Amino acid sequence: MTFSVILPAALLLGVLAMTWLGAGAVFCPAGEPARPMQGRGERWYGVAVALVYAVVAFAGLGERSAPESWCVLDEGESVEFTVPQGAVVAKLRFFSGINTGEIRVECSDDGAHWKDAATLEQNYVAVLRWNDAGTEASGRRFRLTGLGRELDIGELGLYDAAGARIVPDWSDRGAAGLFDEPDTVPEKISYLNGSYFDEIYHVRTAWESLKFDGMYEVTHPPLGKLIIALGLLLFGVNPFGWRFMGTLCGVLMLPMLYDFLRRLFGRSSVALSGTVIFAFDFMHFTQTRLATIDSYSVFFILGMYYYMYRFCSEEEHGGRHLLLSGLFFGLGAATKWTCLYAGAGLAVIWLLHWVRRREAFRTAGFWVNVCECILCFVTIPCLIYYLSYYPYGRTAGLSGLGMFFDPRYGKIVWNNQVSMWSYHSSLVATHPYSSVWWQWVLDIRPILYYLDGTAAEKSAIAAFTGPLLCWGGLGAMLLCAAAAVGKRDGRAAFIVLGYLSQLLPWMLVTRLTFAYHYFPSEIFLTLAMGYALSRIEEKRGRGWVTLGAAVAAMALFALFYPVLSGVPVARSYCSRLLQWFPSWPV
Repeated sequence: MTFSVILPAALLLGVLAMTWLGAGAVFCPAGEPARPMQGRGERWYGVAVALVYAVVAFAGLGERSAPESWCVLDEGESVEFTVPQGAVVAKLRFFSGINTGEIRVECSDDGAHWKDAATLEQNYVAVLRWNDAGTEASGRRFRLTGLGRELDIGELGLYDAAGARIVPDWSDRGAAGLFDEPDTVPEKISYLNGSYFDEIYHVRTAWESLKFDGMYEVTHPPLGKLIIALGLLLFGVNPFGWRFMGTLCGVLMLPMLYDFLRRLFGRSSVALSGTVIFAFDFMHFTQTRLATIDSYSVFFILGMYYYMYRFCSEEEHGGRHLLLSGLFFGLGAATKWTCLYAGAGLAVIWLLHWVRRREAFRTAGFWVNVCECILCFVTIPCLIYYLSYYPYGRTAGLSGLGMFFDPRYGKIVWNNQVSMWSYHSSLVATHPYSSVWWQWVLDIRPILYYLDGTAAEKSAIAAFTGPLLCWGGLGAMLLCAAAAVGKRDGRAAFIVLGYLSQLLPWMLVTRLTFAYHYFPSEIFLTLAMGYALSRIEEKRGRGWVTLGAAVAAMALFALFYPVLSGVPVARSYCSRLLQWFPSWPV
């Protein structure tokens, strides 16, 4: 295992181990009664939800079978093979690697006179997936010639006009990589056996990080791709392998969220209901099963707020919780810049924590804590961020621990920051499923990641917030805002500040945005729903509302499951039951 994945693996394991250490009194804003501590047995409620969700999330995640050996053709290089006498190749199905270009396919009857038969296109949207190319080639001898740099094909399937497989003779040693894993060639091309949406960028870069062979996706910091690479090392370069870590993070969010809710509201019923609502929310399910970096950034945002809350509420272990909050912040910042928004929210909450204790500003404890914050939220995150560029340094020819002190390494890191800022600040593009912040808040425009099918049925994967969490959470957030201002409720203020830290920056962004940018805000929508359910139980004694919310979340998830998972379903089912608004592409 290389340093590229040792770093994220060690950090993740350390964070998970420390997550379960210790317990203390919960935060009680002035004037509010103390809330009971969580019992040891109750922690397993969140684990139980996570285990149930894991079964659902890992089912149909992706195939573990994919080509492992490759036929690599450089510019002008060729390989040849023959097909049985009389066979007519009508279709070629091939698995593209990560390099782009074209491969010319020619056929011949005598091996001397060649004619063009097809062109295998390996463009940037077709990497690590199966592709089809049609032809009417009747010659016995075939030749593939690379028209680009190091074009890699994992496997090649040949079919006649009736769809029957043609078994070639690939005695030419150069063609062995094309036909040595015939069982990997699928009967049908789908998301289960190849990449889709932005996986074409992130998975490609994760694999390049392991090989120290350039970095294609450089518009986000490296850590998220390194975590994806850990899944590749564990399970191979296949759909299950590159989606595993994101789905695992989706599972790991749940015990932490349960504990967060339990500490906030002191009710296991509310914590359990909130965890179920978040677990089976549409965005959480779809986004964590997609091999992009958003699963990790949301997990880290949850962690940094969870431990900041514990810092504000548990004096005895405040330093440890501040350290963990800063560690999650560092991991998040090294994954995606949107985590910096969350960091701004943390700073406001920390400051308000001390403002509430006015006399503390004049004590040595305050200035000690300032120094601790500099260590936890500046020094450690900067170190994590800097180290995460290790694959960039190796790609540039640097090696050993000395590379981190080499000015060339520092220049690589700096140049990427400039490049990222330039890209995100000047991006001008359009997309049929783009949306803006107020559309996320109202659930107006989901994003469609995948679509395939026939006139009668379709397979689709869409990402949007579930109606219960989106609209119910918005109403609960307004309740929190009223309580924070009118009643000076510390818990409500904490939730609102976290939500605004994720949403307000997007109001100022003019570049192309999508519904999945609202994913981090769903953490705070869930906390807001927990607040509302807790108030209902306290004031009205209506525990059935809490239970009903969880049941409703699961029922909606079951109803929309086909268009969240890609499972084929009748088009009439979608049009009659799921397309609540014309703008929903389901």
